[in-house]
Formats: sequence, C-alpha cells, structure tokens
Amino acid sequence: MNSPTPALVTQRAAQRLPRLALLLFCAAYLLPGLFGRDPWKAADMTSFGYMVDIAQGSTSWWSPTVAGIPSDSALLPYWLGAVFIKLLGGLLGPPLAARIPFTLLLGVTLLLTWYSTYHFARTEAAQPVPFAFGGEASPIDYARAVADGALLALIASLGLLQLGHETTPELAQLASVSLFLYALAACPFRGWQSKAAVVVALPALAASGAPMIGALLAVTGGIVCGRSSYEPARRFTLWIAAGGVLGLVVATLLGAWGWRLDGYVEASDFVSLGKLFVWFMWPGWLLAFWTLWRWRAQWLNRHITAPLGCVLVSVGACLAMGGSDRALMLGLPPLAVLAAFALPTLHRGTSAAMDWFSVFFFSVWALAIWVVYASVYTGVPAKPAANVARLAPGFIPNFSLLALLTAIAATLAWLWLVKWRTGRHRHPLWKSLVLPASGVALCWSLLMTLGLPLFDYARSYRPLVTRIARHVPGDVCIAAPGLSRAQLVALEYFGGYRVDATQMPDRTLCEFLVVMETLRRQAPAPKGWQLITRELRPSDSDEVAAVYRRSP
Repeated sequence: MNSPTPALVTQRAAQRLPRLALLLFCAAYLLPGLFGRDPWKAADMTSFGYMVDIAQGSTSWWSPTVAGIPSDSALLPYWLGAVFIKLLGGLLGPPLAARIPFTLLLGVTLLLTWYSTYHFARTEAAQPVPFAFGGEASPIDYARAVADGALLALIASLGLLQLGHETTPELAQLASVSLFLYALAACPFRGWQSKAAVVVALPALAASGAPMIGALLAVTGGIVCGRSSYEPARRFTLWIAAGGVLGLVVATLLGAWGWRLDGYVEASDFVSLGKLFVWFMWPGWLLAFWTLWRWRAQWLNRHITAPLGCVLVSVGACLAMGGSDRALMLGLPPLAVLAAFALPTLHRGTSAAMDWFSVFFFSVWALAIWVVYASVYTGVPAKPAANVARLAPGFIPNFSLLALLTAIAATLAWLWLVKWRTGRHRHPLWKSLVLPASGVALCWSLLMTLGLPLFDYARSYRPLVTRIARHVPGDVCIAAPGLSRAQLVALEYFGGYRVDATQMPDRTLCEFLVVMETLRRQAPAPKGWQLITRELRPSDSDEVAAVYRRSP
C-alpha cells in the first residue's frame, strides 16, 4: 500500500502554463546562438570539422579523420551534421547548416522532458492527496502543471546553457537519455511508443559515443521496471533488455568501446568538482534534494527511482571521467524531473527566496551586459571598453539594429515577468521556476545579440588563422603535429590549407610548419626550419602559433 503523498494541490494551483508562453520560452532559449557565429573552441570546432569533411567527401563516413587524426567513436552525430551540410550547406553555409539538427535535438530534449514528467506525474503514487470535500487537482491537470515546471527547471539549468548550444556528440547523447527516460515514464500508458523509444534510445546512445552509459541506464531501467506495481512496466523489462543488447551490438560494430577514465591528483581537484556540481546543476540539485526529503516515503516508486537512477548514472560517469561536465550534462533532464516534484511541496517563503534571488542575480548580469555594450559602442562609461580592448585586442565592434531591437524586447519581457511574478500570482505550481528560467533565457539572449560579435571573436579561431594567413599563402601544405583537433580544423576550414598532423617536422613533406606555444614557453626552431612569425590568438595568451618555413 502506498504511503500518502506530500502533495496538497488544489485545482486552482494545477493550472497549466499558457501554451503560447511555453513556446516563447523554448524559442527564446533555442534560437539565440543559432545564427551569425563561427564554430567555437574546442569541442564545437572539432565536431564541425569531422562533419564538414564528411560532407565534402574528403574523408570516409565510417572512419572520418581531420588532418589524418581519426575521430572518436561518436559517428551518429557526425553523420547527422554532415547530412544537413550536404542538404543546406550551399544555401545557409556549413556552420549554420550543421547547427540546425543539434538545435532540433535540444528542442526534442525539452519536449521529452515535459512528456516524461507528465507520465510520471500521472502514476498513482505521484498524485496529490484527495481532499475530504473535494477541490483537489484533477490527475491530468496536475500532471501538466508538474511537467511545465520540469521544462522550466531544465531551461533554468546553468550547465545546459553553453554545452546545449554546441554541435557536439553530447547533444545526441542528451536527446538519447531523454528518450530513454520518456520510455520508462510512458511504458504503463503508451505501449508501442515506449517500446520504439527504448529500442532507439540505447543504440543511439551507443552510436553517439556513450555505450557504457547506455548499458548502465539499461540496468537501471530494468531494475526500476522489474519491481514496478504496473504490469505493463514489468513486461517492459524485456524491451529494455532488447534495447540494451542492440546498443551493445551497435557499439561493437562501430568500435565505440573505449576507456575515458581520469583520476584526481590534488585536493584542489575535489574542490573544483564540488564547485562544478553546485553551479552546473543549479537550481535543479536544490529542488531535487527537497523532492527526496519530502517524498522520502515514496522513494521506491517509479516517479522517484527512475529519474534518480538516471541522475546517479550521469554523476557516476562524471566522477569516473575526472569531473567531466559533458557527462554531468546527461543528468540534467532527469534532474529536472526530480526537481519538478518539489514544486507541490514548496513553502511560500522558499518560493519567494528563489524569486528574489533570481531577480537580483539575473538583473545584475543583464545590466552588466548592457553597460559593456553601451561602453563598446558609445564610449560611455569608458572603463569597460578599455577592458575589452585589453582582453580582446583587434576586436572591431559591429553594430546590428536587429540585435539591438531583439535585446530590448528580451529585456522588456523580463521586466514584465518580474512585475507579473511579484504581483498576486501565487497559485500555479510552476510559478517558482518562471523567473529562474526566464532569467537564463534573458542573459543568453543578450549575450547572443548584444555580445555576440565580442563573444564570437573571443571563442572563434578565425582571428588566429587570419593572422597566420598574412604569412602563409592559401592552399599550401602545413605540418601541424601536436596541435589540438580544433586547431587543425580551424587551419583547414578558415585558412583553406592542407594540414598534416601525423608526420613529425623531420619527416613531413609540407613546406610550412605550425607549432603551438605559450608566451612563457617558446621552443627553439626545429632543425631544418626557419621561424617566420609568432602569432597570438587575440583573446588567449596561452595560444601562440609559431609559424616556420622549410629552410632553403
């Protein structure tokens, strides 16, 4: 027999977020950063390099390379980006064409998180306590309101902000984890949909470079469903096993197995790890802990064990990989599901504290972005512009009226939401996450409109390659042993060079050589090579390109 739930929810509190507002939230989160920028260092640039090389036919679909360096095992995301580049690259340009499917994957992640929470909230153990004289929330309305809260919690996650807007294999992994979570949630209610979801999710996760995480999720899902009180969920265990076996087969065929474990050397590593957990999973971890406390009598029920198990797999992978934020990102959708079940139990004081913290924190950041923007384009105040000139030498501001109008509209929308939330709107379950989610969307919108030229200049390799191109003519061969894959891609894509990273300087046939150094550590010229120049990446003093030409 299930213990009484801690959720006391009236029908008035179960009103859903208006669909137009929900769509605008998603659009404000998904679209900024899609247009008008280069691929960024380092993972974003690396993944784009494999995609564009596959699309242009300069490397194999099954074993892609960049400058002779083979890719990791995440072939499915590279294929996805390459297909879109072939279809839309001529019209939109390869960078934008490659970003489109990954923006869609992020949108799918938001959608699946909503539906996962909706189905979990429909289970009997997750429903609110019925009132003696009626007036409690209806099961469907309650599930929708909780699902709205989960979607807002995922948008509010600080860790998803930049990583979620890149063209990397982790976006495909994130969507696959969300699809698997949906399969666990929907199996008692949606027969063939959940079965199709699980036999797609686990192989897709393996083909995206995370077969071990897929295997651990399969074990977790099998345990959760195997002990469920729902007969369809217990039968679903066989489908989880089938999906897990398919994942193992796919990983073996694609050669996706590989160890990426890392250790901890100093005590500061553990401090950094703690800081990562605190900020990366904010505010989800705080609400998730509250969920576990208030729903402690229901820990063995599916709406708690399923998302909690997925979060623990992600956290375990993060710890095993030396504090990988990309592994931790895979736990954000199930963490948002857990966080959503805290909403029916939050006290008014806690909700108010979250609101005022969000108002202060995001308003300060928005004001800072506006001040820097005004300084760079008008010179008033002078100090921020001087700091920009010092940190990003060579940056030339590029005014855009569309970006300015978009930023103004986003700021006005934030002010309206603050006014709405501080008014007499105390009833909806999801109210406590409106300001955290909208604050994240506001700051991201301002960065990708007002701050995009500067941000792109600082994060792109184009300025460095442009400086190298002053001394090295186009379409020549450059030897670049020891360079990162992102730097190799930049030389190929921005410079149009033929790059060889497999041969050492004394064996290569290339006429030019590029070696990466720092300002403090400069290596002597290799034997048989003459230094032409040292070019500094404008926004990073730790990336100095020493360019050599073969001695006559």
